[in-house]
Amino acid sequence: MGLLAKDLAHLIDKVVEIDSYKSKMGEDSDIVTLAFSVHGNEPAKDLENFIEKGYPFVLDADVTSGEQTDGTYKVFVEMERNKDITSNILEIADGVGKLADLEKMRFRYYKNFKSKDLDEENLSSSIPVDKESYEIAVNETQYENYKNFFTKSYAESIDMLGETLIIKNTYAQPLRFNVTDFGKETVLDETINMKDMGEVIFLSKVLGDYNITKYGDTIVLTNEGYNLHLKRI
Repeated sequence: MGLLAKDLAHLIDKVVEIDSYKSKMGEDSDIVTLAFSVHGNEPAKDLENFIEKGYPFVLDADVTSGEQTDGTYKVFVEMERNKDITSNILEIADGVGKLADLEKMRFRYYKNFKSKDLDEENLSSSIPVDKESYEIAVNETQYENYKNFFTKSYAESIDMLGETLIIKNTYAQPLRFNVTDFGKETVLDETINMKDMGEVIFLSKVLGDYNITKYGDTIVLTNEGYNLHLKRI
């Protein structure tokens, strides 16, 4: 029996990753990858089957063999990178949104810190439709990719789930932060919080060689001219 609307309610994260993972079917410059975060192995398999059978333009759909470091199972979807990619993604998102009872979905491109509303305008301006524009986009967003931003980190794993940054180290509870801003020119109206220098020192030991400052309850990490604003959960 096929899936019906709301059958996967509250089981799929509203933020879908686009071009954040390597393709199995070909070169990344030729293939667009989507990654859905699903809570539970069986719901992930159901979503994989739904997408693979329901959309003829999908080249492949697959689910991770085990739970990922962010606590979810990933369902990967691969499609040809071409002029139809925006409409194809919107069609899949419409079906997944109905299954998961999500009124609005968002997407994160190339492991960017910031997600965007999943709509035609944002997809068209973000997703490269050919090999040349893909190479340009990847080079331009090098440090906007959270994996690249944290290459100097001591952490065991760093993941984004929705708008939450999750940092894990062996034998310690994961640290969770809300990402409130990211970019080269970011503004804060608050003064430096000198009372929490202990937390800054602790984060330096956990994260590594980054310029870390705290303004009020906002933690700012700086790397290669980019500022990442976080609030501890």
